[in-house]
Amino acid sequence: MKYVVGYRPDERGADAVALAGVIARTQGAQLHLVNVVHGGKAADPDTEKQALAMVPKAVEATFSTRIAESFVHGLIDAAKEDEAALIVVGAASNGLFKRFTVGSVANGLLHASPVPVALAPRGYNRKDKLTRLTAMIGTREGWQSVLDVGATAAGRRHVPLRLVSVVELDQLEQTDFSLDNALSPARQHVNTVLAKAAADMPDTKVTVTLAHGRNIEEAVDGIGWKSGELVIVGSSRLAENRKIFLGSTANKILRALPVPMVVVPRDFHKQGI
Repeated sequence: MKYVVGYRPDERGADAVALAGVIARTQGAQLHLVNVVHGGKAADPDTEKQALAMVPKAVEATFSTRIAESFVHGLIDAAKEDEAALIVVGAASNGLFKRFTVGSVANGLLHASPVPVALAPRGYNRKDKLTRLTAMIGTREGWQSVLDVGATAAGRRHVPLRLVSVVELDQLEQTDFSLDNALSPARQHVNTVLAKAAADMPDTKVTVTLAHGRNIEEAVDGIGWKSGELVIVGSSRLAENRKIFLGSTANKILRALPVPMVVVPRDFHKQGI
């Protein structure tokens, strides 16, 4: 298995390499660090050495410089050639408290990538392995792809899988409102999904969490996060088939998360990440 890592000689490049190394260590995947330059611009000969020096010793990695009109297209072309399972990038150039503010490269990938995209928060520097995967399981079309990727990834890495459904209470009808009534459809859905996942994954610890709050940010903040966690979400149902487009709910989740996130294209059927 191979992951393409969008490398730049800056903080975002370092964030991407760090996250890719953590994900690869628990999978035994190879990294391909790709430095995209515009036509006519010579690559710095020290860039390769600096980039590979950031990769954990236990992870196999290669480096290449690719000439392309844009960083996004260069990474997607490399992923297609490598038949990569994942593209990893630093999500942003700024942000408060290590939360996400999606930059132009990450945004471009989320609109065009045919494979999952992993987004590293600003300042991500974890060295240890992943400790848990969290799959955000909604009720809209596409949740099955998220579950499939999460289940396969957790099983391969022998880490627990947490299934989370988010309910934004401010968006619900207020007629005859009660918390139990508001949460009932989501609770039924996640329990059904949990039962299926547990049956399909007898060797993996699977738990379910129903997150609720007045808004997405409050719900996400309230469920607790581990430093070694990775979150998996699905793309919008409006996305072109097998390409990523971050919907409004996923975008809100992204901006509230304190941990890295992988966005899975709609109808993505490859075997995990």
